[in-house]
Amino acid sequence: MPSSQIELPQSSTALLLIDVINQLEFEDNEELLTGLPQLAQNLSRLKRAARQADTPVIYLNDNFNNWHSNFNEQLEACTKKGSKGRELAIALKPTKQDFFVLKPMHSGFFGTPLEILLDKLGAKTLILTGIAADICVMYTANDAYMRNYKLTIARDGVISNHQHMTDEALEKMHWLLKARILTVDELVSKFAKRD
Repeated sequence: MPSSQIELPQSSTALLLIDVINQLEFEDNEELLTGLPQLAQNLSRLKRAARQADTPVIYLNDNFNNWHSNFNEQLEACTKKGSKGRELAIALKPTKQDFFVLKPMHSGFFGTPLEILLDKLGAKTLILTGIAADICVMYTANDAYMRNYKLTIARDGVISNHQHMTDEALEKMHWLLKARILTVDELVSKFAKRD
């Protein structure tokens, strides 16, 4: 066992990409699927800006009840031809600098080492993005709020099965969890000012 630990980057902010590596095999997702190209473009820009500002990028991904899987196997499955989430997974393919956490339930905090990782990184502010705004993003935001993290949600960096579900989730996260709701353009501009 090595005596030295790998030094992690330090940042007061972390970007969370929630369930973006996803085959999207669930019911009533037609409207969501039509929004994927724009989501992929928005999140690619945001991730690039975060990396340029030395902000850690963390993939929070459901294990889809496959307890033998790992993140690389999920990425491979999601990028195969025929996967509805293929283009999004390809656009947001993780790099070696990115972190990933597999989650067994909706919240990125439930049954995962996410809180320990955030502590090691020094992150106190979380930028949440991903799928679905009204489920996994909102549950993760709720658990983050209860742990005293400051929250920002990318308005055009989250998506649900229907736009009204996204809108309702954003409103709840703003009013109940004190989350700032900003566009990807606004977030990219903030990252640029940190350089």
